[in-house]
Amino acid sequence: MKRLTRANAKAALKPRNANSHKGNHGHALIVAGSMGSMGAAVIAAKACMRSGVGLLTVNVPEEERFILQTAIPEAMLVRRENTAFDFNRFAAIGIGPGIGIDAVAINLLTDILEQSTKPLLLDADALKIIADHKTLLDKVPEQTILTPHPKEFERLFGIHKNAEDRTSTAIKKAKEMNVVIVLKSHQTLVTYAGEAFYNTTGNAGLAKGGSGDALTGTITAFLAQGYPSFVAAKLGVYIHGLAADIALQDQSMESLLITDVIECLGKAFKKLVQ
Repeated sequence: MKRLTRANAKAALKPRNANSHKGNHGHALIVAGSMGSMGAAVIAAKACMRSGVGLLTVNVPEEERFILQTAIPEAMLVRRENTAFDFNRFAAIGIGPGIGIDAVAINLLTDILEQSTKPLLLDADALKIIADHKTLLDKVPEQTILTPHPKEFERLFGIHKNAEDRTSTAIKKAKEMNVVIVLKSHQTLVTYAGEAFYNTTGNAGLAKGGSGDALTGTITAFLAQGYPSFVAAKLGVYIHGLAADIALQDQSMESLLITDVIECLGKAFKKLVQ
């Protein structure tokens, strides 16, 4: 297993064209949030916008739309109740943070798995739904990124004795399914096609709610900008952790909030290209 280092990330990051416009940097769709969980949508959306995407649309319930539009006016919005829009007009899709596991969420996830031909990331409640409806696992498109924490991973792939066993299964399942698995932990694993990297950035301040939502937004931004799935996952994991490390200049691991991390993404990008 290899180390995911600054050199890896710097080599993968594409220079920003000074003559580019928003249409050159992808249009992402993030499906996130529900009543009582709109923070997940806001966090994922902010992280996505801070990670270089040109345009962002967020799918949220109509009755919760004001929260998103107030918190992040840079993002566009589509109502979850609107089932007549084309998923394939987006460059990439991230689905799962805070969407719930009700019938509406199940149907929406199923539609995306069956209809979308664009790069896809599955996180949080999307993974819970798949774990509860195992037939959906066969519908997951190749090259999709799955971002489970250990409990979500075990709901999908069974109970393991320890972290080493989970790592072994993650590498095996990623290869079998031809997907990218981001197994989140204190040293997050990113694996695809038999290759495996463990991350070297990040700290225990990330052991709080919302960290995974921000990672979803960051990786989805890279997907929308045209990075291959494995590269997008590695870049997103590294930058997310680097921003958390930079945030400790002003915060402690106890006090760190994921919003602090998002505000340090810009410094993380700058540090990466120095």
